Amino acid sequence: MLSSIKNFFTSSMSPAPQADPQEAAKDIRLAACALLLELAHADREFTDDERQHLESAVRRQFGLDAAEAAKLLQLAQQERDEAVDLWQFTNLIAENYSTGQKMVLAEIMWGLVYSDGDLASKEDYLMRKICNLLRLEPGYLAEARKRYTGAADDA
Repeated sequence: MLSSIKNFFTSSMSPAPQADPQEAAKDIRLAACALLLELAHADREFTDDERQHLESAVRRQFGLDAAEAAKLLQLAQQERDEAVDLWQFTNLIAENYSTGQKMVLAEIMWGLVYSDGDLASKEDYLMRKICNLLRLEPGYLAEARKRYTGAADDA
């Protein structure tokens, strides 16, 4: 009996095995795409311009061909549909991306929300919320916006 108790504590207290780095990278890409899709749908209108911008950004950022990007976005949409909130996506990114990588993601997000020629208030709000959840300081958010638009953030 003592050995079974010892085995229980040994197995339950042992650190979890490390995830495969390639699998972790796929999960992070999925999380980033789910956030991008959330932004694309924030104003309840997913335009062709937004779709083209999103697909192009995903291909370019992750080095994918059109079919791979489409599959990634399809999987990200499924994850987004099943998600209760954004935390599962933002936390994964916040824990694994450097500040520079988060800045690049923020620039891609700004590009996406501006791709239809209009920044809706819901998109602006969601950008700020996501960047806060990513633990990206407001100054970085403004800098990412400035890099994309060439104008200073008015917040």
